Amino acid sequence: MQQSEQFEHILEVLPDITRSMRDMREILLANLIMLGEIPAPTFHEERRINYLTDRFSESGLINTSVDEVGNGVGIMEGAGDNEDYILVVAHADTVFSDKVDHTLAVEPGRIVGPGVADNSLGLAVAASLPTLLERLDIELEKSLVLMGATRSLGRGNLEGLSFFLKNNQLPISAGLCVEGVQLGRLSHLSIGMLRGEITCTVPDNYNWTRFGDSSAILTMNEVINRLNDIPLPKRPRTSIVLGSIEGGSSYNVIAKNAKLQFEIRSESGDMVNDIGEHMSEAVAEVSSRTGDEVKLDIFAEREPGGIPFSHPLAYNTRKIMESLDIKPRLAPSTSELSAFIDQQMPAITLGITEGDNLQEPDETVSIEPMYKGVTQLIGTLLAIDGGHCD
Repeated sequence: MQQSEQFEHILEVLPDITRSMRDMREILLANLIMLGEIPAPTFHEERRINYLTDRFSESGLINTSVDEVGNGVGIMEGAGDNEDYILVVAHADTVFSDKVDHTLAVEPGRIVGPGVADNSLGLAVAASLPTLLERLDIELEKSLVLMGATRSLGRGNLEGLSFFLKNNQLPISAGLCVEGVQLGRLSHLSIGMLRGEITCTVPDNYNWTRFGDSSAILTMNEVINRLNDIPLPKRPRTSIVLGSIEGGSSYNVIAKNAKLQFEIRSESGDMVNDIGEHMSEAVAEVSSRTGDEVKLDIFAEREPGGIPFSHPLAYNTRKIMESLDIKPRLAPSTSELSAFIDQQMPAITLGITEGDNLQEPDETVSIEPMYKGVTQLIGTLLAIDGGHCD
């Protein structure tokens, strides 16, 4: 059978896989509930990773282990004699503290709870994959590396996956990053990015008898005004995202501290760095003029890159999605994909289902779209395994 015919055969079996997925929903949902109800804030993912590796061991994976930075890894041996490996990775951490109630509510058609979409579902898919493939009677020629990555979000800065890719000795031919949402997501490019915080502190020697003419919040407002004055080009596409601001404690107390969280994003790495310099100058000027202590802390950086739109991995994944009536959403990424790009490894990011209220305590995922979401992942694995994505 020619390669084109082999790929067409993969497309033909996808509807059957989707139907079978409905019969195996309890496998996925059970792992989702068990993993999702274990708190896993960044840098504190140990309990969740231990559960994941236990599931890997129960599924018969070899070399199940936890590495130096806490990543959970299991290897599913392929049937062939080639030495290529496919890495499927989902980040294990969430934005929620372990003080948050992580109980997940299973409702008709959906599951609700903190972190269920980002990224408990993605991790549950990785945990379930060995059992799903066995039930589907699918045996890959290439070996499969399944991984729960730690230290991905915020100040974690993709440390878990970056450490693994730099230090592992396995010949990885392709990577698949699994995110809980949104179905249709297909990221094959990473944009340039700087992520950080600006903090403002009113000095201890401030004269508090003055009638409220100084405040960390007012100073931070000056910083924001300066950031809004930074010129942004239309090409390359560039933005400054002011994601979160906090400060003060009460109505009648002058705010002594304030914090602004931000991201600079651009298709151009040079533009990201240029805006970062403008931001640094703005912070220094406001600090000098107000006398408040204003500091800029950059703790994450991404370089733009990725595989081309026409690369077989991206092209054939689009074909798989379209055959399942999934409309591809081609959005660049700043997540795990960036770590693969840094190592010049071909990789894409896929979303599993539809979701709402992301990074809120009532984060929600829909159950029905999961079946197609997992099917597209399995279809992509089959395409990579068959040599259609090289």
